[in-house]
Amino acid sequence: MSNPSYRELSINGLWKNNPALVQLLGLCPLLGVSNSAVNALGLGLATALVLICSNVGVSLVRGVVNTAVRLPAFVMIIAALTTCIELLMQAYTYELYQILGIFIPLITTNCVILGRADGFAAKHNPLIAGFDGLLMGLGFALVLVALGGLRELVGTGAVFANMQLLFGPIAADWQLTLVSDYKGFLLAILPPGAFIVLGLLIALKNRIDEHLTKRARATQPSAPVQSRRVRVTGVIE
Repeated sequence: MSNPSYRELSINGLWKNNPALVQLLGLCPLLGVSNSAVNALGLGLATALVLICSNVGVSLVRGVVNTAVRLPAFVMIIAALTTCIELLMQAYTYELYQILGIFIPLITTNCVILGRADGFAAKHNPLIAGFDGLLMGLGFALVLVALGGLRELVGTGAVFANMQLLFGPIAADWQLTLVSDYKGFLLAILPPGAFIVLGLLIALKNRIDEHLTKRARATQPSAPVQSRRVRVTGVIE
């Protein structure tokens, strides 16, 4: 199988085939923990790291794993990497780890990771597979952070609160209050708010795609009008 270009991988991961906005994979953690920017960023980084490392690991063993046991082998690789991330979060970001709870171990069953391992990494070399994992993970994390930031902003009137849970004491004053004396909008933080905001993000992406398609068609040179020759031979009575 021919390797896709890095440009094609970048466009697919970040926009054209984004796991969250187009493939609609991994929605359970996406909707479950995106009630704040710090939660979304923590889970997004953890998922991206597992995705990058699992793609590389699967690519390295693709030639020695029997086809009949490839899926169990891939799951074992993903589970081992998820355990490493879980232990690291326990060591360095324990409070955030407690907040994210079951969603960290559930990275093992994330459809984005397993889908890229079986559908892409198992067919390409480690460098291409790792780059695909990087861009797919980045695309997933960006949507997760956008969703968390919007929900936090609409729900509380501020964003980037409690960032010290992820970056330490240096981030204690990173909170940005955009609306003072805001009464709050509880629906945005509750699970129904996650569905509404995600739906708006998907609608926005589709609207942008539609606009870009129309602009591309408008800039294309029009086909030259072919002249028609009228046959005048013969005798006209």
